[in-house]
Amino acid sequence: MTQRNRKLIGGFALVASIVVWSILATWIYLLFPEGLPGLVLIAYFIVAGMGWIFPAMVLVRWMSRPDAPTKS
Repeated sequence: MTQRNRKLIGGFALVASIVVWSILATWIYLLFPEGLPGLVLIAYFIVAGMGWIFPAMVLVRWMSRPDAPTKS
């Protein structure tokens, strides 16, 4: 697979993973009981807000891999 194709597929996968992550994070937040302290919510939003970075790093590393050398 060429790098150009990996970037196309990876771009769509990145957008899809961010959408899925945001839906999952919102669903988890809605399960929290009312009246939690603000610091607990801030900690959750920090973790949930940065959680999409790790899957994105894997995808970006895969997308930026150079093409395999062609046999001549």
